[in-house]
Amino acid sequence: MKSMRLLITLVLAAGVVGFVLWRGSRTMVSEEQLVGYQQADKPLETPMNGGLDTRFAMLSAWQANQIPLMSRMDTPMGSENGALVYNAQKFWEMNEKRGGHHAGDDLNGIGGMNTDLGDPVYAAGDGLVVYAGEPAFGWGNMVILAHRDDGGKPIRTMYAHLDEIKVSWGVLVFRGDVVGTAGTGNDNYPAHLHFELSITDGIPIGGGYLKEPLVRLDPASFIEERHDAGPDGISSAPLRYVKLYEDEPWTSLDIKGGEKMFDLRD
Repeated sequence: MKSMRLLITLVLAAGVVGFVLWRGSRTMVSEEQLVGYQQADKPLETPMNGGLDTRFAMLSAWQANQIPLMSRMDTPMGSENGALVYNAQKFWEMNEKRGGHHAGDDLNGIGGMNTDLGDPVYAAGDGLVVYAGEPAFGWGNMVILAHRDDGGKPIRTMYAHLDEIKVSWGVLVFRGDVVGTAGTGNDNYPAHLHFELSITDGIPIGGGYLKEPLVRLDPASFIEERHDAGPDGISSAPLRYVKLYEDEPWTSLDIKGGEKMFDLRD
């Protein structure tokens, strides 16, 4: 009987020692390196450097209902028609040096290099800010907006390598609002905007180069299909306040959803 108790005690002791050694040998990763929730070295959404990592902040039902329809789009840099900007590296171009296909478009001012540093970056469509921060040193500052397409599918637009962020998490922005300024991604690249577009209801921060497109779409083609400009080449955002007559006060259209446009003058 005593020998049985001794054996059980030794087995339990060995188990405890083994667990402690295994626990100490594990390499925990920071949230910036997460590939799965189980790897988190602390509870998700806890404050980081004095702020919240909004990649893991879940939208409430009320916030999710605020995500507007993105029926019209403009390019996020240059003029409303994309003038004064060029696409230096288009979506899905192969980059052998980086080992994959480009996940978005790299938009530059026509001067090249750092001549566009600090230039405004605009919301491509009406959206809700679901991420505003720096996910990793190589990305620099980043903003992600949530939208819905005409069929109600969730869309995300990403604005990366920003020098400054001009919006906050949870804020509703209009197409053409400044969400940030063009930057260098912490001096990792010449100044430009890395712009991605995805069909997802998550926060699609991955690598800038991929083997498979996954949820990513061609941003330029997507915008071209929805660039419903007026005769002057510029079309007001569906959620933006519009002035019907010069002597009338500012009036809101359908501020809640943005999908219904009425000619209030009739």
